[in-house]
Amino acid sequence: MTPSEAWATLRAGNDRFVSGTPAHPCQNAARRRELQGAQYPHTVILGCSDSRVAAEIIFDQGLGDVFVVRTAGHVLDAAVVGSIECGTEVLGAALVMVLGHDSCGAVDATAQTLATGEPPAGFPRAVVDKVIPSITQITSRANADGVNVPNELDADTLGTEHVRHTVGALSEFSDALRQGVAAGRLAIVGVEYDLVEGRARLVAVAGDVGEQPWAA
Repeated sequence: MTPSEAWATLRAGNDRFVSGTPAHPCQNAARRRELQGAQYPHTVILGCSDSRVAAEIIFDQGLGDVFVVRTAGHVLDAAVVGSIECGTEVLGAALVMVLGHDSCGAVDATAQTLATGEPPAGFPRAVVDKVIPSITQITSRANADGVNVPNELDADTLGTEHVRHTVGALSEFSDALRQGVAAGRLAIVGVEYDLVEGRARLVAVAGDVGEQPWAA
């Protein structure tokens, strides 16, 4: 698939999920046998570990369709970027999706840390530390627009910015992803999922998927 075709496939699957008419494609015994020796996913999805955001379900995909990497708050490290490159450079996926969502515990914890100066105890602090850099883009934009920065630090605003920041960080960290986007064989999209509605909304694009992101 091309990046545009992969995105159109995921968008159509999400439409089916939202309307309550999923097709459950490629989930039978024949598909299992077909994939025994190899896999050819069209998309790599970096999603949050949240149990309510199962990528294959909300995009109505089947076995072998999407290569999924999940961390709390869809945070990045070397192993995560390496896993994404496996999906694109080894398995041939044409699209990388960063999948965030509302009511994200990692984002809420980061907003709380920014408001109080008190990080969470234990290893969850490592997750918060990787979400915090997203605030720099809010601060830069707010300063440029003359906005009162503290009023911008609510969890919803930070969550959207964190998705956009992660899309940019992937190109920054990975030469392979950046070159794939420049060559037109790959695109990176940022998507926010609404837990109640079930709708996945495009909020960031690097490359061409035939659609512009939601601008609000």
